[in-house]
Amino acid sequence: MPKWGARRRPGLLLGALLLIVCLPVLRRLNWSGLGASLLWRRHLGLRADGQNFKLENSAFWIFGGSIHYFRVPRAYWRDRLLKLRACGLNTLTTYVPWNLHEPQRGTFDFSGNLDLEAFILLAAEVGLWVILRPGPYICSEMDLGGLPSWLLRDPDMRLRTTYKGFTEAVDLYFDHLMLRVVPLQYKHGGPIIAVQVENEYGSYNKDPAYMPYIKKALQDRGIVELLLTSDNQDGLKNGIVDGEVLNTVSAIVEAGSSINLYMFHGGTNFGFIGGAMHFQDYKPDVTSYDYDAVLTEAGDYTAKYTRLREFFGSMSGAPLPVPPALLPKTAYDPVTPAFYVSLWDALNLLELPVTSEHPVNMENLPINGGSGQSFGYTLYETTITSSGVLSAVVRDRGQVFLNTFFLGILDYKTSTIIIPMVQGAPCCPQGFTTLRILVENCGRVNYGDSIDQQRKGIIGNVYLNDSPLKKFKIYNLEMDRSFLQRFTGDMWKPVTEQPLFPAFFLGALYVSDPPYDTFMKLEGWEKGVVFINGQNLGRYWNIGPQETLYLPGAWLDTGLNKIMVFEEKKAQQIIQFVDMPSLGQHEYLH
Repeated sequence: MPKWGARRRPGLLLGALLLIVCLPVLRRLNWSGLGASLLWRRHLGLRADGQNFKLENSAFWIFGGSIHYFRVPRAYWRDRLLKLRACGLNTLTTYVPWNLHEPQRGTFDFSGNLDLEAFILLAAEVGLWVILRPGPYICSEMDLGGLPSWLLRDPDMRLRTTYKGFTEAVDLYFDHLMLRVVPLQYKHGGPIIAVQVENEYGSYNKDPAYMPYIKKALQDRGIVELLLTSDNQDGLKNGIVDGEVLNTVSAIVEAGSSINLYMFHGGTNFGFIGGAMHFQDYKPDVTSYDYDAVLTEAGDYTAKYTRLREFFGSMSGAPLPVPPALLPKTAYDPVTPAFYVSLWDALNLLELPVTSEHPVNMENLPINGGSGQSFGYTLYETTITSSGVLSAVVRDRGQVFLNTFFLGILDYKTSTIIIPMVQGAPCCPQGFTTLRILVENCGRVNYGDSIDQQRKGIIGNVYLNDSPLKKFKIYNLEMDRSFLQRFTGDMWKPVTEQPLFPAFFLGALYVSDPPYDTFMKLEGWEKGVVFINGQNLGRYWNIGPQETLYLPGAWLDTGLNKIMVFEEKKAQQIIQFVDMPSLGQHEYLH
């Protein structure tokens, strides 16, 4: 998965297909009889049989591919699933992101693009079985591995263990999730043939009681299908659960018979859902989740797709479905934003700031029904009366301002900044002494031992000359849809002079009927976030490697479309729209 600032490689990226096992022989397989005819005799379900699987009493090969419903616009679910089926695969695998389904503690969302039940039923409709991977931890290059950030409000939280604060939250989440999942199991007439217990726990392995707890939590809520784990070969030795047939798993790894392609179609880290890695250096994930998968980020075919379809077709006892036609792409006319609003003028659109004697990290802000802030930016304000050395621990990236004058960046590598003389300084000729630190959560780590330490914002005190600063105002800038709707027409200023950054820019894209997919290119812009008709497309950053943002035609309207760009530092004033990404990730088949 590419990270912001990663060096771009020439040509195709290396494939990131996860091969669970290899196929031992090339034989013709006809699984067409393992579909509707089983509806009336579903008793045994999927189970291990030596080195292979059986579904009821028939030999069964899992030819799976991963697609994440939350990374694909709902209007395109059917297209992607039909392409998976037409490739010769028979099983869909998908993660379930807890952080999106329970964004605030006790508040659940399974609507719209998060309608898991609709996605699973659609998979069944096009002729696919389903292996569900409900976590609670999923990794998946998502913020905190798909765990909700409000868990970190507990200073003693130990994620992925049997710590009471964690298991109580998991229990409530599973209560709601399994009510939706249980009726969709194979033995109840649905397409779910197996359920994964957690994810890659052998690589974490901090609590031997944890995996048995998750297994019991699933079974107590009605999961009756085959239970699986997923890990690398070394991790399997630590991450298995009694009763999952270690000998069978070992045999599958060494010589087995089924395969899953991760990812078959990666999609996009829309909004702020991308995660990060932090071993030696902190590296946030890019917005694209293209993953060098079998289908591109926009759902187009690759050379891999053709070769795989030929391979699986040679083994199938029946003709494969005809692949769907490609969705058209287009290059729209460039857009020049005509209006802007400085961030400082937009503060009055926010809820009243939190007032606190000391800085408070994002997760512990007393907002969102006691669940804190999960994503986006947080602005910290206080006053100072002298110059000197400012120091703070900022996670992940903090822009420092005196009043509105930009001083520099605090991040993992820079923890101090020199504050110039306040009285009479060029930045503050009238002696204004408001210190502002705008902190961005660039993505919580999704893999590794440091997930318990993923609190964002300012961590601890802010010091000026080794003395802690006090009396902060703290603004939540999650930039959700309700915030964007508060921008009224009279707020916008014409872009006739140098804007005061950071700033929101407004433009209009005209689309003729019907709307097509396109890619936004913000050449000359530096770093920020793009919104289309209230949808958060994700982040851009000129350090690369990603150079374009995928814009689904399904999110465009015929006629005028509202484009808002939050730019931190520099704007070229022109937004381009091209018909293919400029990262060079794929050879396209037309």
